[in-house]
Amino acid sequence: MDGEASIPVKTASEPLGDRGPAVREATMLLRAVIEMSDLFEKRLQSHLTVNPTDLEAMEHLLSSGPLGPSELARRLHVSTASTTTVVDRLVALGHVTREAHPTDRRGVLVVPTDASRRRAMSVLMPMILDIDAVLDRYPAEERSVITDYLAQVVDVYRSHTTPDHD
Repeated sequence: MDGEASIPVKTASEPLGDRGPAVREATMLLRAVIEMSDLFEKRLQSHLTVNPTDLEAMEHLLSSGPLGPSELARRLHVSTASTTTVVDRLVALGHVTREAHPTDRRGVLVVPTDASRRRAMSVLMPMILDIDAVLDRYPAEERSVITDYLAQVVDVYRSHTTPDHD
């Protein structure tokens, strides 16, 4: 994604023709949000000097806290051997440490470092706060409608991520 809209769409005011049904402006804007999110992730990857899989691992660790390698592999949908490679890279970059599991003598936890958390949050928090500031411009009733709409969009996306939806 190079910042330009990559999917040709028509607005509801354009005739249908042979290009399929018109797409509503709100749906087009959701697509733009997805594209901007992809660009933002690339910026965060660059800032943290990680690849997409490493960033996804960091996202899980930052949002959930320390995880065992097997749980991290499950969340990344990769083998435990691949997860070992991911963790090795993150350790080498100073993003995580391996620490003994507090209750399982043979277990290990992958723990994000405070420095890495601060580095990631220095990019994430300004964007999050700016998005919240936009939402704060709306009265409570409208924020409720916006939240309901977005929750339903997430449900639609979720329903289309399962193989049985084909």
